[in-house]
Amino acid sequence: MVDRGRARSRRGGPARAAAPKSGSASARARRPEPARRGKPGAPRNRLRRGLSATRASGAAKVLGMSTTRRAAVVAIVVCALAFTVAVPLRTYLAQRSEVSVQEQRRADLQDEVAKLQARKAELADPAQVEAEARRRLRYVMPGETPYMVQLPEDTAQAQPPAPGQQQAPPGSWYDRLWSQVAGG
Repeated sequence: MVDRGRARSRRGGPARAAAPKSGSASARARRPEPARRGKPGAPRNRLRRGLSATRASGAAKVLGMSTTRRAAVVAIVVCALAFTVAVPLRTYLAQRSEVSVQEQRRADLQDEVAKLQARKAELADPAQVEAEARRRLRYVMPGETPYMVQLPEDTAQAQPPAPGQQQAPPGSWYDRLWSQVAGG
């Protein structure tokens, strides 16, 4: 790295001090003559390349790639970024929807707790407890005579079986099986 500015030979060492002959083939291959290169400001060159072509060719020279290869590399980088962002984004959206479901469930449970606390406050009154026992459990106080009035529409009438359903014959399955085997 010390001799950065010095010329190097093909093998990596410093170049030999002997200058090549001007007519040798290696000197011509390394440095083209000015007549062969053409003039840099020639109108022909300016017409061939526009400003953008000059910039693109400069970028291509810097990166050492053609525009198609650079576009392919950019596409690969964009796809890689999309894949690295896709999984965390999907996880974030799933967790966000789960959080909203859990918040809704929490609000429902808080409403239910509030209703149960109100019901507990109601049942703290002994008169309310007595009324509930009479209504739901049909309890009576000692000395009272309970009466049950049954109206005709209160009795459930025998409903015919729905179409397509067979009514199960009476008896256990093994009795029915034995009667079929015995022929009775």
